Amino acid sequence: MAAFTIWRHPKPRGAEGRCIGARTDLPVDPRKAKRLAHRIRAHARRHDLPREIVTSPLLRAAAVGRWLRCWGFRWRVDAALAEADFGRWDGKPWTEIAPTEFERWMDDFCGFDFEGGESLNALFARAAAWQPPCALVVGHGGWITARRWRGEAPTPASWPKPLAYAGSLSGDL
Repeated sequence: MAAFTIWRHPKPRGAEGRCIGARTDLPVDPRKAKRLAHRIRAHARRHDLPREIVTSPLLRAAAVGRWLRCWGFRWRVDAALAEADFGRWDGKPWTEIAPTEFERWMDDFCGFDFEGGESLNALFARAAAWQPPCALVVGHGGWITARRWRGEAPTPASWPKPLAYAGSLSGDL
């Protein structure tokens, strides 16, 4: 795998207390998107990287790509970088999802498809298959966790905390 640096998008507006995935396209504060774009531009300069960025198509990641495009970066959008699709759950307040639904998920942690969405197994496959077209990427917490996952299938107890908003990871992910 090629080395690249991926940043998690800034915190979206309206996400608090909700299950947010690929179907819920929330915006970010433009100042936070610009701040992350500045960090990425500085990273590219510091490491003498080409002025290229690829992002998820969702607003919370694409807003950063728009800023970088304004500053002369080549910006590409790739749907394979989108957050997990939480199906019927996507966009709902967590409090509206029945405990029995959570139990169904925990009983089939990697195979559960969120009633028409994407299972963790499908997300793992999508993230593992992705080939970076450049060294700079903006994506989502679930996708980044899936890309980093190595080894045996995770359990609810072993699933790591997501990368902080606007946090980054580098290397052979």
